Formats: sequence, C-alpha cells, structure tokens
Amino acid sequence: MLMSCRRLLGHTTTIREAFGLSWSRSFAAGGAKSKKGAKGGGSAVAPKASMLSKEVKSTTVVSGNILKDGEDPKLLPDFEYPDWLWHLLDKRLPLSELKRKDPKTLPYEDLRRYAKLDNRARIKENNSMRAKN
Repeated sequence: MLMSCRRLLGHTTTIREAFGLSWSRSFAAGGAKSKKGAKGGGSAVAPKASMLSKEVKSTTVVSGNILKDGEDPKLLPDFEYPDWLWHLLDKRLPLSELKRKDPKTLPYEDLRRYAKLDNRARIKENNSMRAKN
C-alpha cells in the first residue's frame, strides 16, 4: 500500500508531505523559559502556598468539579456514604495465607478470592513451563 501511494503521488512529494505528518519533537513545558546556566531540573519559581482556607478544604472536595459551570462537591457526613466505601482499603490476605487456612472455615468472599488467586498462580506456572520447552 505504501508503494502504491508513492507511485500515485509521484517523486516530487514525500510521504510526510502527502499525509501531513509532522515529525517534530516536543519538550517539557518551561524548558525554554528556564534561566540560562541554571543547574538541575528544578524550576526557578517556588511552589505557592494554597489560597484556600482550612474550612473550605475540610468541607469541599477541592478540584472535584468536572463540569465547566459546576462547583466543587461538598463533603457529606460519614453516615451518608455506603458501608462498602470504608472497607476498600482494608488489607486482604495473600494466597499463601489463604492456603494455610481450612477452606471450610473461610468466608465466601475469601473463598472466591482464594479460587481466583490459585487459578491465576496455576496459569502462570503452566505458562512458564511451556515457555521453557
């Protein structure tokens, strides 16, 4: 396909020109604006302190707005959020710990997780065995 495009366009234009491709490299912002002779990659401007009061920070989700005309959402009291939200960051047992326990005593969620992790480990082991041959 590339050769047929080249024949159609002739020898005067290159493929870049024909398709409007621009092969330019862009650099990080502020690269040309930094001081000459400055060493390191640090910026010349120190970070500014936040202009928001502590009260605003504790009652709103700062930068939580995704709409042009909207405003940052307000934080609700803890009891208005669902119960599962508070357990998202709980530590869960790894596969080695789940193997040590009796499957009959495991709760349903841990049993599902054990089956998933065990299956994943067996797949990885089978793939590594096939890759060596």
